[in-house]
Order: sequence, then C-alpha cells, then structure tokens
Amino acid sequence: MRWNGWGKSSVHDPALDNDAVWNWLAHELGMPSLLATPASELDAVVLPPTRLTADALAGLARIVAPDQLRRDDMARILHARGRSYPDLLYLRAGDLSSAPDAVVFPKTTEEVMALLKWAEDHDVAIVPFGGGTSVVGGVSPQQGRHHAVVSLDLTAMDAVLNIDPVSELACVQAGITGPALERALAACGLTLGHFPQSFEYSTLGGWIAHRGAGQQSNGYGRAEDWLHSARLVTPRGLIHTEEAPASAAGPCLKDLILGSEGLFGVITEATVRIRKLPGEQHVASFLFRSFAEGLSAIRLAMQSGLKASMLRLSDAEETRFFRAFRKSGQPPHVFDWLTEKYLAARGLATQGCALIALFEGADGRRSRQDFAALARRCGGVDVGRGPARSWLAGRFHSPYLRDPMLDHGVGVDTLETATSWSNLERLYGAVSAALSEAMGAHVPREGAHGIVMCHLSHSYHDGASLYFTFIFPRTLENELAQWRAIKSAASRAIVTHGGTISHHHGIGEDHRDYMAAEKGTLGLEVLRAVKTTLDPHAILNPGKLIPD
Repeated sequence: MRWNGWGKSSVHDPALDNDAVWNWLAHELGMPSLLATPASELDAVVLPPTRLTADALAGLARIVAPDQLRRDDMARILHARGRSYPDLLYLRAGDLSSAPDAVVFPKTTEEVMALLKWAEDHDVAIVPFGGGTSVVGGVSPQQGRHHAVVSLDLTAMDAVLNIDPVSELACVQAGITGPALERALAACGLTLGHFPQSFEYSTLGGWIAHRGAGQQSNGYGRAEDWLHSARLVTPRGLIHTEEAPASAAGPCLKDLILGSEGLFGVITEATVRIRKLPGEQHVASFLFRSFAEGLSAIRLAMQSGLKASMLRLSDAEETRFFRAFRKSGQPPHVFDWLTEKYLAARGLATQGCALIALFEGADGRRSRQDFAALARRCGGVDVGRGPARSWLAGRFHSPYLRDPMLDHGVGVDTLETATSWSNLERLYGAVSAALSEAMGAHVPREGAHGIVMCHLSHSYHDGASLYFTFIFPRTLENELAQWRAIKSAASRAIVTHGGTISHHHGIGEDHRDYMAAEKGTLGLEVLRAVKTTLDPHAILNPGKLIPD
C-alpha cells in the first residue's frame, strides 16, 4: 500500500507518462506548464517519540499478544492520516508529527472492551481505524486533552461469523474489507451490494460509522437500509442493538451508531441484510442536451418506481473533461471520429451530459427498456452499452488520479451534498459558482483558474445527491490556506442554499464546524449528551463530528 497516497503502489496508468496529457491539463487550467512537485521520500520522515509510559505499555501487553501491538515507524506512518486533501498534503510533505504513539490490532470484542478501559486508566485517546480511506479527516490521530493517542486498527477482526440464508442476514466482524466480504457472500450466492468508490480498501465498520452509500444504492440502499443490528463497545459497556426486523419499542439504538464516526464507541460486529446475487445485469448509456433534462429523467424514474441499481448523471463539464482527458495524448481512433459525427448530428458533440445506468435481476432487461423510453421522452439519446461497461470496469480507479496530479502541481478534491428535487438545480448552480469564484481568487498566477465538475450520484423519491470534483493549480507557498478558502466557500454555499453538508463522506474534521447549521443548537446538545454518557472521559476520536 502507498504510505502517502491512494491504494497499491503497483497500480500505474502508463497513459499518464505521456507529456501531452499534462500539457493539455496545463492549458485547461490556464497555466503555461505544470510544475513537478514530487512527494517526500519515506526515509526523510521523522516521527516524534512515543509518549506511552512503561506502565501503559505493560498494561497493553496484558491485553493483547505481542504481534497485536506495533510501535515501529511504518505502522505509525500508515495510521498517521486518512486520505483527505489536507491529509495528502501532510503525507507528501513528510509531516507526520500527528502520528499515533502506537497501533493496536484487537481480535475480539472483549479485547476492545479491555483496551477502552486501559485507555481511560492511562489517559490515552483512541482512534478507531478501518481502511484509513476517510476523505474528511475522520481518522486523524488527535490526542485532544489526553497524554497520548493510540490507533485502534480493526482489520484483524475480519471474520464472517454467520450467514442466515433463510432470513438473508449475515453477522460479520467490522474490520472486513469490501472484497473479502463480497467473496464470502458470493460463495453462498449472496451479496451485500455496497460498492463505494473506496470498496477495495474500506471496511464494513467504516461504512456504518460514516453512514455510507455505495454506487448501487438505488438497488441495495444506504448503510441505514442494510444495517440490521450492531455491537458497539463504549467506555461504559457494550450496546447490542435491537434485532427484530421492525419494532415500536421507542427510538432505535441503531441510529446512535450510524454516522457516529467512532465518537460514541467502537463497532466490532454488525448483522447486515443481504440479497441473492442478481442473475442478470443490464447496462445502458445515454446523453442529454442539458443537466436539467437528465435530472428530469432520473426524477421521473424514481417517482414512478422504476427499478434501477444505479443512475449516474454527469454534467456537461464532467462529461467533456473526462472524454478529453481520456483522449489527450492518444492517437485518434476511427470509432472516436464516427462517435463525434453521430453526436454532432444530434447537437451533443460539445455539451452532452452522460448518464450511466445499471439494471439487475430477472426484470433488469425490461427496466432498461422502460428507462430508455423515459430517457427519450426527456431528450436523451441512447449511445449503447460501451460507455457504461467501460465506466464499470474502471469505477474504483478514479482515486488513483489524485497522486499523479499532485506530482504535477495540480490539486484535486471532491465534496458532495444532497437536497430535494425542487432545490437541486439551485444548489448545483450555487455550489458550482462558489467553487469557480474561490478557485479563481486563489491561483498561483494571473489568468489561471480551476475546473468544476459535478455528477448526480444517488437518487431518491424526493431528491438526490450532487458530487462535485474540483481541480486547480496549486499555490505551493500556502497550500492549506488555498484549499481552506475553496472548501469554505463551497461549504457556505451548501449550507446557505439548503443542502446537507455531507451525503455519504461523513463529517470528520473537515465538516465539523458546519454541524451547528445541520443539527441546530439543541440537536448538538443531544449529541453531546450521548457522548458524555457513553464516553465520559472523551477518549474516543477527539476533534471529529461534534464541534467544541
């Protein structure tokens, strides 16, 4: 795994070695050329000494085996940051002054309970850690007011404990990764169907703690839809949530776990709702003349009850950018020319908005046909299955683009929100404008600018989410200030124009200060009361979710 970037170090796209790609991107950003900005080497990293006392270490040795406790530099480095944009800047600069004092790998719920008791006794903060893929500062090892901080890595707790095919439920330890979980379920002809972009490396516990949504949430639901029950270890004891399929016995305790981001306790096990593997998959690709036309098609599909696993609509800029990025520096193919001629004849060559759709199960073929008819009524053009198949084949590879862009002096980040259908276009315009203006005001030279792209990633009966990607030339002398200005402008636009501050990325450090606008003063008091009750010494994940 890369210690200062995304995923496996063995993954490399040779097309990005072509200078023409970066010359094209420089032109897109209004720059004469891009700067080489390589990351620091691993051997240049200097870690602070551990602050754990001999007595504290002796206490740890009584709880876990020697191979479950690591204080070596590599373990601390790999748990020093998540994968947010600020995290990457710190990692690439070799600034890991916030590295945890140790990393512990529990294997049982009982060990987690003992570790939380140990942390209270020795004044140590605990940061639950799964795949480390948080893009909002959710796993940064802040010590808060405590003497030291330990990263609690759950990945040794990766067993599928029970599969109930009759009830279609599976009990699973929280540290299992997406591929391992899907392999175990597929062996029984089953699936959870949760495929976030971080699927390869993120864990079940992380999906629940950040209230995640996979790319096929139209068909399989969000975390709150497939989570049946869970075990949460708190400093005050164990919470095992209700297990009935439905209950009127007061507020559901499960809702204290979803989105709690490790502040109330550590998720060690979860029982999830699973489904039979779909026998068929049918994909489709469409182009619309405008984002509004594509939004109408998805809204009508959702409100008519049409069954789709995924409906993903890119705006004109995202469609244009990635088509051009894919082709920059590569020789033209005859089919590219034919496609452009075909689209130009329909007025879609330069401003089309691409929609990728996935339909599954015995009714998938009919659902595809029904959606195609609906899309045509909204002005869409069916462009075949090829673009959808291509997107699905590479859907987990997009995060790998961040590192080579950073190597060339280019910043790239994402943010997401959600609102009602009636407010969606207003919010889309406001956030797009805020990002463009903020990037234009914080560039390294006159004439440079950023790029704003957006797609609708998840849709519901009453509204949908918007997922923005923004790319900008980095101001190297003060990169964090540049990012904060851009991020703050977009976040203010979201709050002002009726969006949620996060649809599925979570809160972490990056969105914490906007929680008051989201929950209200009294709502925050309720969350603080829960925190105080379950974690009276505030040892769990300091600095996240709840503003001070």
